[in-house]
Formats: sequence, C-alpha cells, structure tokens
Amino acid sequence: MRRIANGDKDAGRELMERSLGLVLAIGRRMLRDPVEAEDVAQDTFIRAWKAAPDWQPGRAKLESWMCRIAANLCLDRLRKKREAAMEPPPEMQDGAAAADNGMIANEAGMRVLAAIAALPERQRLALELCHFQDFSNIEAAEKLEISVDALESLLARGRRKLKTLLMPQRDELMSSLSEAAESTPEVM
Repeated sequence: MRRIANGDKDAGRELMERSLGLVLAIGRRMLRDPVEAEDVAQDTFIRAWKAAPDWQPGRAKLESWMCRIAANLCLDRLRKKREAAMEPPPEMQDGAAAADNGMIANEAGMRVLAAIAALPERQRLALELCHFQDFSNIEAAEKLEISVDALESLLARGRRKLKTLLMPQRDELMSSLSEAAESTPEVM
C-alpha cells in the first residue's frame, strides 16, 4: 500500500492480481449480476488506491480489508435496489406473478445477506471464504492467517449468530421461498 501511495503502478497491478478474483467473486455472489460485480470491483480498487496514503499495516490483512470494501459496496447497491423496489409496481400483465415471486425470493435473499453483513467481520469473512468461495478450511485459515481450529471456531460462532438473527423471520422466509419455488415453472 505504501508503494501504491507513492504512485508505483506495479504495486497497483500486484494488488489487482492478488485480490481481483476474490473481489469479483464477492460481487457476483452478493449481486448476482456479473456487470455490477465488475463495477463493484472497479470501485473497490479505486477506494483502495485513494486510501493507500492512510493505510496502516497490522490493523487488518490487506485481502480481508479489500473483501470488506467490496462487501460494503455490494450492500450499498442492494439497499438502493431495495429502496427502488419499494415504489408501487405498475399494473401486472400476463406472467407477472412469476416475476413477483422472483422479487419475493430476492427480498428473502437480501434479508439473509443483511444478516450476514451484521456478523462481526472475521466471522463474516470465514463464512464467505468457506461457504461462498468454496475454500477448504485449511485454505481459508491460511487466507485469514489463523489456525484451522480458530477458523472452525469463527464458523461455528458465525452460524450460531446467523441462526439467532434469522430465527425470528424463519417462517416468513421459508414461506416466501416456497411460494417462489412453487410458482416457478420447471425447466426440463
């Protein structure tokens, strides 16, 4: 980051090579739109470059910090979409019920993402790496620079916290998802 702050283009390229795949994967998973994921990745690196002069080594691992920036940018975009979705819908046309059910399922997904975002950073990153990025526990522990036992502890605490956060909404979430699944035509 010091090299980036000093204008070293090679350092910026190294940061992109090191973090781009992870940042894009977070964007694709959270936004479910590859174009928006690329926009978030670009915004993530712009923020990192702007923050380079203020970077303090030892406060957070660089990859973890990049992931946090990307996740926060994704959450901002999802909030804006949710606010736009709150506007009254136009008159429904044929086939509109299926689209409406897709919005219901998307709303349920956004509630789950909000619960994940509410987790402490290390628990959120552990869940992200193991459950959404498909890293093994050993690989995730290496990325977070912790032991496998410490990672498993983070995962267990994160799952418990998610359960606590989502349990009050369980019936509503399950109902929304099953309604959306029932009305979605099967593809053969």
